[in-house]
Amino acid sequence: MLDKTYRPSEVENRIYDSWERKGYFRPSGKPGAPTFCIALPPPNVTGSLHMGHALDHTIQDVLIRFHRMRGFNTLWQPGTDHAGIATQMVVERELAKSGTNLSRREIGREAFVERVWNWKSQSGGTIVRQMRRLGQSADWSRERFTMDDGLSAAVRRAFVTLYREGLIYRDKRLVNWDCQLQTAVSDIEVQQTEVDGKLWYLNYPIIELPGTYVTVATTRPETMLGDSGVAVHPDDERYRDLIGLHVDLPLVGRRIPIVADAYSDPEKGTGAVKITPAHDFNDFEVGRRHKLELIPILDGMGRVNENGPDNYRDLDRFEARKRIVQDLDELGLLVKIERHRHVVPHGDRSGTPLEPYLTDQWYCDAAKLAVEAIAAVEDGRTVFVPRAWENTYFEWMRNIQPWCISRQLWWGHQIPAWFAPDGQIFVAESEEEAFAEARRQLGPDVKLKRDEDVLDTWFSSGLWPFSTLGWPEQTAELAQFYPTNVLVTGFDIIFFWVARMMMLGLKFTRQVPFRTVYMHGLVRDERGQKMSKTRGNVVDPLELADEFGADALRLALLASTVQGRDVNFAPSRVEGYRNFVTKLWNAARFLELNGAKLNEQVDLTANQSAINRWIVGETMEMVDKVTASISDYRFNDATLSLYHFVWDTFCDWYVELAKPLLAGDNDEIKAETRATASWVLALTLRCMHPFAPYVTEELWDRLFGAPGGMLIQSEWPSASASLVDPEASRELNWVVRLVSAIRSARTEMNVPAGARLRLLAIGTDEKTRLWLEANQDAIFRLARIESIEANVQILPERALVVVVDDASFALPVGDVVDLDRERSRLAKEKEKLVIEITKLKGRLANEGFLAKASADTIEEQRRRLDDMQATFERLSEAERRIA
Repeated sequence: MLDKTYRPSEVENRIYDSWERKGYFRPSGKPGAPTFCIALPPPNVTGSLHMGHALDHTIQDVLIRFHRMRGFNTLWQPGTDHAGIATQMVVERELAKSGTNLSRREIGREAFVERVWNWKSQSGGTIVRQMRRLGQSADWSRERFTMDDGLSAAVRRAFVTLYREGLIYRDKRLVNWDCQLQTAVSDIEVQQTEVDGKLWYLNYPIIELPGTYVTVATTRPETMLGDSGVAVHPDDERYRDLIGLHVDLPLVGRRIPIVADAYSDPEKGTGAVKITPAHDFNDFEVGRRHKLELIPILDGMGRVNENGPDNYRDLDRFEARKRIVQDLDELGLLVKIERHRHVVPHGDRSGTPLEPYLTDQWYCDAAKLAVEAIAAVEDGRTVFVPRAWENTYFEWMRNIQPWCISRQLWWGHQIPAWFAPDGQIFVAESEEEAFAEARRQLGPDVKLKRDEDVLDTWFSSGLWPFSTLGWPEQTAELAQFYPTNVLVTGFDIIFFWVARMMMLGLKFTRQVPFRTVYMHGLVRDERGQKMSKTRGNVVDPLELADEFGADALRLALLASTVQGRDVNFAPSRVEGYRNFVTKLWNAARFLELNGAKLNEQVDLTANQSAINRWIVGETMEMVDKVTASISDYRFNDATLSLYHFVWDTFCDWYVELAKPLLAGDNDEIKAETRATASWVLALTLRCMHPFAPYVTEELWDRLFGAPGGMLIQSEWPSASASLVDPEASRELNWVVRLVSAIRSARTEMNVPAGARLRLLAIGTDEKTRLWLEANQDAIFRLARIESIEANVQILPERALVVVVDDASFALPVGDVVDLDRERSRLAKEKEKLVIEITKLKGRLANEGFLAKASADTIEEQRRRLDDMQATFERLSEAERRIA
């Protein structure tokens, strides 16, 4: 017997353990079955589950469970990412707290990496346990880690292959350098942060014209120590006669030229720009065009190096800035200082300002790899859902820059390259292979030193869809499950990850890594703001799952997921879906008390009751909608179809309509109703299982005794047109609309709940008369009607009017409701709404408001306007009902 209350905490762990213990998450291996595979975007081993993960993983689990039930040989390949910078930072903090006062450099690379592995085995992988908590049915027996032996071999093979084909090379270029973490970071790991700064105007003396100056404006006066030119626009009349002359660089005494370059904007600053090729990406290009000297003046710690004057050497970049400004002021070369709000690139991990830094790094020729990756989307081998994201992908890929793949870290895939004393590089998959080649070329006594750098985390992640299946070995799993079917991910990592997988997948397998990319939005708070600790609006999905159950959380997330939009998530929605789960539980309990028992062989086409024929047809429509919505990646539509079917159609209508049948004297109708209700509930549980796996599995087991095994293994239902009775559907849906309209009219006019009204059918046709007669008991009970009069010719006064399709009905309420007062109340409420609607429309039409307000604020105001207009229409409809 089902308990009165569903308690997720007593059910979820037990059910999940049973699924995993019985091996239900593994591919079925059925001969001839079609395959379906998703490679889980590997979360960082340092991470814990946040709302973005919860949404992303739940969508994947729906797809996996759906295809598993449809008979596909299904694999959800899980694993975690070693997360180079993030993990190294965690372990360095642990080291600092250990009381030894030792840094990683003091304990050495080998000891530090050993500490990281120890941390990973003890504390890493929290997120994997949390994924299980939400019911995610990945094949954990195949769990991979981006630094396990197999994936490390794949990384080495990929690197060596690309190097030998000239697609990986070493170059001295500017990179985004994190002075705190002492490593290069990629362009897509840069956070552009707006800060309040200053603009310093400096005079540079012109050598050929003593007593004259060129005034430059800069936000970074410390970099002037590395200036090797001043640029002016070739069409700028102010400077045309100065082109080709030279200035004496203050504080340094270096003679540098004035060059003409279109990079200089006459409308910005003074129109003259100091050029520091070794410390600015734009200046680097200007310097290359004019063959200006590259002069690095900061070291990797952000301190002035040996190229700077003695009195600034070893100063931190910001301390050097203060000293330089002070010295220029004393020399009379500081013209003025202005407040200036501008964008400064920061490291997304350290949160500190990044430094353009000239250094030797490893690069991947992404432009060449992108050619086939672009073509694969253009010709439809891979399709984005929604398709609009293809434009974002194309924009990035068609303008892609060389990919800096080396990082100055210790945790990660160490680059498989060795240097000889003369600088010659030997790249190989193993040290033995590198030394063998070096001895062959340089002699038996050659000494090699391995490159200390590691690879960008996204390099190994870019191999994920096929390396997890055994590549570079040609495994059975690779042949069976690659290409994968769907990648589910957020739009924010199109550049980080999607592009990398497309390029590397096509390069090494000659096939796309996935046929569909489903892009979901970011999970924001209920007001549309990005969740962050500083705002204090972060929601912990595990806390919600503990309070309301994992099923409620999953349903709330899925119902909020609209293609192409961010998810504005309110925790109250989870509570609402907890109530939905309870509603299903209570309906199942009611059927159990009335003898529900699943009979798969029941002949539903023989049903005598129109009510039973109707619910069978409604169930087929629900199955059809849910199946189509999942297939089209419309998860909110699928969830809402289930919600309205279970709550409205099944619980609120069918169960209520069926109660007299179950309590009546006709044993044949009783048996028919029990069988029909059980069949409907069974199909509903199957359709709901991918969305709410725990409660559906528990009900399946407890109510039906799981005759064919656990629900997770059952077949997905298919909609059958032969089970739909169009006439029963028309009749009962009409009854539902009639009762709903009567209920709405009563509510809007404040008719007392206990008042039983007469229902007058105006000018009734034969079909309406028959339907009223056949369903009068249900109408009496559900609409609180005491009598029905058909074919009334004259509309009575002081009545509410209800229109259903082509039929009009009157509800005389003069004895129980003061209609004049209600009419006045409605008019006053509408007047207030008109005032508010006018104000909101004015605000949203005000260009000043739109320019200053945030996008979140504007969207909130638009939602308020929509709600008010909908309320106005509802009140107007209520007015029209008063006869």
